Amino acid sequence: MRPIFDADWRARALRGDTAAVQMMADDLLGPLYRFCLYRVGRNRHLCEEVVQETLVRALRDLDHYDPPRANNNIFPWITGLARNEIHRVLNRERASVSLETLWAKMDRELLGLYARLDSEPFADEVLLREETRELVNATMSQLPPHYREALEAKYVTGKSVRDLADLWRTTEKAVESQLTRARKAFRATFLALTQNLGAELP
Repeated sequence: MRPIFDADWRARALRGDTAAVQMMADDLLGPLYRFCLYRVGRNRHLCEEVVQETLVRALRDLDHYDPPRANNNIFPWITGLARNEIHRVLNRERASVSLETLWAKMDRELLGLYARLDSEPFADEVLLREETRELVNATMSQLPPHYREALEAKYVTGKSVRDLADLWRTTEKAVESQLTRARKAFRATFLALTQNLGAELP
């Protein structure tokens, strides 16, 4: 079951509650690293810097975090901070400005794609490309954590819908709904990356 980053959690974190701060670090460190890695050209040193600075800034600016009522999902707010840090390091490096331009375009497209979760099918020539595995990794790194975790649990670790319902303390119908949205989000992201970044990913 995912941690809840609601107003109560924010109040505890702002008071300096160690457990609340640790919960944020534990939940966000991996997804944030994966989100940033491709955006800095897979430079692990720059990625670590961005992640560290993003988490520091999140703690510093936590009073600006307004927990969404629907799902208490802090990840969109964190990735917004991360984009600012990525902009800073890429400007400093000067060598990867084209990457930033590409990802800015991608962000605009992905927001629209996630909003309508396009169901356009994959073309055979896309699935047969040599860089498909790299594009799959890049796609998974950009998905919201709850979509990525659902897909990994079902298709990587092989858990059944019933297993996931028990694990997440919810109904099988809710799990099926989550998996459907996750598959649509993956398809939309994969197609967008294929069209925009295929040539940039080695």
